[in-house]
This record gives sequence, C-alpha cells and structure tokens, in this order.
Amino acid sequence: MHGEVQAVESASLRLMAGRTLAIVGESGSGKSTTAMAVIGLLPGNGRVAGGSIKFDGQELVGLPENRMRAIRGRQIGLVPQDPMSNLNPVTKIGQQVAETLLVHGMATGKDVDRKVIETLEAAGLPDAKERAKQYPHEFSGGMRQRALIAIGMACRPRLLIADEPTSALDVTVQQTILDQIDRMTEELGTSVLLITHDLGLAAERASDLVVMHRGRVVEAGPARRLLEDPQHPYTRSLVRAAPSVAAVRLRPEAYSGPAADAEPAVPEGDPGSGAVVVARKPETLRVSGATDRDAGNIVEIRDLNKVYRRRGSKEDFYAVKDVTLDIPRGSTVAIVGESGSGKTTTARMLLKLIEPTSGTMTFDGMDVATLSKTQLRDFRQRVQPVFQDPYSSLNPMFTIGRIVEEPLATYHRGNGRERAARVRELMDQVSLPHSMLRRYPAELSGGQRQRVAIARALALKPELIVCDEPVSALDVLVQAQILKLLGDLQAELGLSYLFISHDLAVVRLISDYVCVMKDGELVEAASSEEIFTNPRHPYTRRLLASIPGNELDIDPDAA
Repeated sequence: MHGEVQAVESASLRLMAGRTLAIVGESGSGKSTTAMAVIGLLPGNGRVAGGSIKFDGQELVGLPENRMRAIRGRQIGLVPQDPMSNLNPVTKIGQQVAETLLVHGMATGKDVDRKVIETLEAAGLPDAKERAKQYPHEFSGGMRQRALIAIGMACRPRLLIADEPTSALDVTVQQTILDQIDRMTEELGTSVLLITHDLGLAAERASDLVVMHRGRVVEAGPARRLLEDPQHPYTRSLVRAAPSVAAVRLRPEAYSGPAADAEPAVPEGDPGSGAVVVARKPETLRVSGATDRDAGNIVEIRDLNKVYRRRGSKEDFYAVKDVTLDIPRGSTVAIVGESGSGKTTTARMLLKLIEPTSGTMTFDGMDVATLSKTQLRDFRQRVQPVFQDPYSSLNPMFTIGRIVEEPLATYHRGNGRERAARVRELMDQVSLPHSMLRRYPAELSGGQRQRVAIARALALKPELIVCDEPVSALDVLVQAQILKLLGDLQAELGLSYLFISHDLAVVRLISDYVCVMKDGELVEAASSEEIFTNPRHPYTRRLLASIPGNELDIDPDAA
C-alpha cells in the first residue's frame, strides 16, 4: 500500500497549567500519535501536515531539532508505553537514569548517585540502591515500567506526557505512581497529558477528558461528567465495555461462568498461613456449556519453590515460596498480586521455561519435571503461553502471517493451504484484518501486537493457556472482545486458563477462582465471588481498595 494515511485529523485540545488531561480511545485512534506530535517524536514517515502546537506560548511545529532537544526531557517529559523497547538492554538502570540527570544539568558527577536513588524511590521502586545496579532483563515488567517513569520524571518537567504509564503495574503500585504524579502537579504546577485505555483511571486522575476515534476528537469535557453521562455513541460504547469502570459488577454476558451447581471454593486453613489449595468438588468441575470431559484437575502444584542467589549477597531470595494450588479442568484460575510477588515466576515454571528449586507440578497426571523428549513435545502443543510484553515475544523479522502460522508449521499441522486458512480464521477471532498478515510487529500498535500473540497461542487449539497479562496492552473495546473470546472458547472447548493479571476488574470478569500472592507466597485463595465480596486477608482488601474508579457512580449498562 502506498500513499499517505491521515492518522489524526483536525484534533484540537487544550491543557491548562497544573491540570491533567486524559486522552482515551481504542488502539489506533490517534492517541499516541497526538502525544508524540507534541514532543516532536513522530516516526520518520510521519509529519505534522497542518495546524499548530503551542507549549507555554511557543510554537513547536517547525521548531529546529536543536531547540526541540532543549525542551524535550527538560521541560516536556515522556513516559513511553513499552518499557522493554525503550530501555537500553546492555546498560544498568541507574546509568540510564543518571544519563538523563546529567544531560539536562539536574545533577553533577558528585551527587548523581544520590539523585538516581532518590528518583527511583520517587517512582516507587523498592531497594532502589540495589536495583540501580541491575539491567532491564533482571526487572519484572512492572519494575521496568517504573524505571521508565523515573526517567520521565527525573527533570521535574513542566509537562509530562504519560503514554499508558501504568499499564504494566499492579493496582497498589499504580496508585503510588499516580499519587506521585499528582503531588508533582500540585507542588510544581506540572501539567500531565495522560494517554490511557483505563476509563476508571482517567475518571479518577484526570480533570479533563478527550475521547478520540479514528483520528478525530469525538467528545471532550470534565472527566467525571463525561463518563457518568456520555453523549457520543462511541463514548457510550467505551463505558459499556470497560471492566475497570464497573469493577464491582460481574456481567454474565461477558463470561459464561461456572456451572450453576458449582460450590464456591474455600481456602484450606487460615488465609494468612501461606500454602493454600484451591478446592472444588469433582462432580462440579465443568464450565457451563463445556464438552463432557473427565472431571479433575488439569494442573496440580504442590509446595513449589524458586530460590535465587542475590547479586553480591550470600542470602537466598525466594521468588516463589511453598505455593500449592490446583487448576480444575475447564476452569479459570487467576493469580493476582503486586509486581515481584511471584506470579510470573510461577507461570514460567509451569510452562517449563525455568526449573523450580523444589516442589512438584503435574499436568494431566504427568510430572512436568520428568517429561521425556516426546512427552515434552506433546506438552508444548497442549500448553500455550500469552506473555505480558507482546513486542519482545514476537520475532521482529517475521511478518504477522508467519508469526501466527509458525506453531502450525513447527508441529506439521495441515498443508500450506490449510494453515493459511487457519491463520485467517485466527485473525478474525482476535479482530485483526487480513491485510495485517504482510506487516511486521513494529508496524502495529501495542494492542494489535498483543492480539497477534493471542492468535498465535490459539493456533494449536491447546488445552491449557497460561495468560500473563494478556489484555494489559489492549483498549477497553478490544479487551472486552478478547475476554469474551476466551470465555466462549472455554465454554466450547473446555479450555483451562491460568490467568495472571494486575487488573482485578478483568480478573473478576473471567475467573472462577482467584489466588492472591504476596512476596512469593500464596496468602489467600477462594472463588472469584468470595474474593471480591468477602476478602479475608488484609492484603487482598488493600488490593481491592486500590482499583482506580471503584467509587465512581458509573453504570455501564445504562451508558
């Protein structure tokens, strides 16, 4: 395809000093393009074709690059969306923060180490002194995002452009970061341009809201009024689709749920005792509408531990400690908790990507640790992952069509024509046009890349899908489609899911059971309904209280 594409058309918005303006809309609506135009970071094939961008009375359109560099970083800070592709993988985190401070004269060689630690602490990064010595690959997704936030906030800019700044963060750290941004706004008069797909977050944190659709501004106004009484049909569709706005509502049309005769699971023993087994009666294991399959647990994990030796220390670090849980066949078990709580480490051990220090894991009765080469090949087909970071999990040198087809070709599923038909079917399932099959990951938005990752995971029709933040990068409309898709596939095929997420509203929509992890330990486990209506552990209650927008008077069914 040749010619120009108008990504943004006649968009007008105004951000006053000391206020927060949120731009919301689905992936590809022009949110990030608008923000990148402000800071002069449009891609090489992009340009501002018309209009004006003024910052503090100064015209930015057409400004020479050397003058733009003086503004960028120092007066206008940026927190980009994708932490892994925006952090230098071969440079320590502390050095990357120090570079920003030194380049803009915010620190000298004598005090730069102290200011680096202060900056990382302000962004909510624990053990900042030790973390500054680590590389990006040693951080979890949430920790990498906090490092980016630290870099964006390092120079205390007058305008902070935050492009999905908390999409990879759990709700408690998200609250810490947003509180920090609020304090900066109040103390320094800093303005914030917030790009987000989380309407609850936008309504809670932004004073004003702009809704974009297909490159145009379709509605704008005070954030709460706009979301509580949306006027434009597109805004109403966003509100209806947003689980974050309706966090306390379990909407059965979005997820089919367990069988009516299923008994709620209860934790065995005291909720704070550590290891918890998710219990469910064998005769009630089927999801409503699922095919008749043998009842039982598809996964059983017992006393699982993963121990690392701390860098520069003789002490051991327990990333996962004595975790015991079951995944009943045909059900969804969610693991929630803060970044670094051990959620992803547990999932990676189940996927046999890392080896446990001790404990046992069985899949369909087979000991995962002792699988033969033939059994491992079968295991890889029956268990598929969807990782948190879609950019780093997709081969940048492959087209989208080749990426989705790769599992089919690897395991010799069908001939070329049959595989091509299956790829088109998968693209339809995740709401991506067939025209994208010839594109590369770098040409897609974050949400589109995540949908490609989900399509690839579905290719082999697995029995268990391990979903590590599968919808964290998606706007609310596509998020709702994907969650419904996962629910429909589960009802039709009897799929089982291990669902890892920091978005508790999403967890409630899709999960049968919820396991809460803190500092590597399982502190509470129960049915989804029990966790959300009667949480027992103080940490679980704190997580629920931190959901953005949970106190807003918004009825998605009336929108």
